[in-house]
Amino acid sequence: MQQQILIIGCGDIGKRVARLWLEQGADVSVMTRNAQLFDQQSSTQVKVVEGDLDHHETFATLPSQHACIYYFVPPPDDGDDDPRIQNFLNHLGDDQLPEKIIYISTTGVYGDCNGAWVTEQSTVNPQNQRSKRRLAAEQLLTKWHTTNKIPVVILRVAGIYGPGRLPIRRIKSGQPVLNENEAPFSNRIHSEDLARICVAAAKQIVNGYHIYNVSDGHPTTMTDYFNRVAKNAGLQPPRIISLHEAAAEFSPMMMSFLNESKRIDNRKMLQELGIELRYPDLETGLRKTQMDQ
Repeated sequence: MQQQILIIGCGDIGKRVARLWLEQGADVSVMTRNAQLFDQQSSTQVKVVEGDLDHHETFATLPSQHACIYYFVPPPDDGDDDPRIQNFLNHLGDDQLPEKIIYISTTGVYGDCNGAWVTEQSTVNPQNQRSKRRLAAEQLLTKWHTTNKIPVVILRVAGIYGPGRLPIRRIKSGQPVLNENEAPFSNRIHSEDLARICVAAAKQIVNGYHIYNVSDGHPTTMTDYFNRVAKNAGLQPPRIISLHEAAAEFSPMMMSFLNESKRIDNRKMLQELGIELRYPDLETGLRKTQMDQ
């Protein structure tokens, strides 16, 4: 039987997941706010539904029955919860239950861990609104799974990098980086590996509720990341400032990243999903990404 795939929110990662499933002969549908922005070549093979999860009339056209659903839509920009995913789950009646749901969350739900290694059993303690909304969405999915017994996979994803996702413009603009000695640990995953992990989650998980940390398992610092990107791109390294100076120069969002330090343990993901990362560290990922840009 042909695998039915439905991708809700089809940006960069959604497109990558769609392409991987198309290569395997799956029947792929996507929902996006603007169908014209979806790659025209792909849309000849993909069923594209234009819709907005903030509006209930969208739901009538979604081919959700018996499909593996990827939910990639971010929460709204404010508040502590995610009414978009609540609306979506409310729409899935008994006659429209999917095969499973795979949700991209964030490692930000763990909050600041003072540089400690973090596993899926670590306590969640989100410390900014973005991460609180993601945890709220996870909790809605937990409740929905308990009621409907449909498999749910939560992917707690670290910072994503790859083609089109590097801070080249920021570096060229002359924005500084934090002194390495004061920089917290940060974690990353290459966009191509993330897409492959999404596919593996659909294939490997048959039942139950599962949470996986998604990272390459080789944390460094954001300062190291920017410096390596600059070097690989042939740019001058960013100027260095102290944490005290950063409070005056960085945006509140950037400061929220700098106020959290953790190292993400990815062993459960590697073992249970059977993934061998193509980009297991930053050096490997940047080398290939720079060639592609």
